[in-house]
Amino acid sequence: MKENKYDTPSFFDQYEKMLRSQLGLEGAGEWQTLKGMLPDFKAKKVLDLGCGFGWHCRYAIENGAESVTGIDLSEKMLAKAQEINNLKGIQYERKALEDVSYPESTFDIVLSSLTLHYVESFDPIAKSIYGWLKPGGYFVFSVEHPVFTAEGGQDWAYDKDGQKIYWPVDRYFIEGKRNTTFLGENVTKYHRTLTSYLNSLLQCGFRLKEIIEPQPGESMLKEIPEMKEELRRPMMLLIAVEK
Repeated sequence: MKENKYDTPSFFDQYEKMLRSQLGLEGAGEWQTLKGMLPDFKAKKVLDLGCGFGWHCRYAIENGAESVTGIDLSEKMLAKAQEINNLKGIQYERKALEDVSYPESTFDIVLSSLTLHYVESFDPIAKSIYGWLKPGGYFVFSVEHPVFTAEGGQDWAYDKDGQKIYWPVDRYFIEGKRNTTFLGENVTKYHRTLTSYLNSLLQCGFRLKEIIEPQPGESMLKEIPEMKEELRRPMMLLIAVEK
């Protein structure tokens, strides 16, 4: 996680052009599904791990949260969050997730969007989050799906005419580091099986509430034709658990 590509100017410039960067939550294909998994934010204290531009922080405050702490390692991400999502009640802090520490029972809700696959070890983070949450608190997060991360290259297999023929899945049960290319840069991610994610959460003491492999909604499929490719393999995994 302490690798920080998002402060590389060329990488950040490409990230700013993504739909989820320009349109916020409505530009994220998984948002409508994730939104339905979120608990009531009214009068809640919220922690967002890997907050990026702060869109989830804004959503929490606009839906009644008492306070939101957004954590990110990227200086450029946090500067953008301060610029476009600097609402009263939101506090942004620059830290690596591995260095975050809070007293027991500090938060009602912990969120994390497409961040935890950058963290080498999931177990310590899950245990910490369990401690930071109040009894009855929720942890809701998204990661890249293990089918998506397994082989490592994160690209389709193509035929001789350049047509996408299938998504390769290999080394599924061999967990650990994967070197891939994202937005034109070499990026390190960490592959874990579905079993590892779920068992880590259960061993911490969490109760599973919902597990969803999201698909693009009808409106997004109509507006963005290439989204139909997302029906061929799962790209993301969404999990909601309760303490």
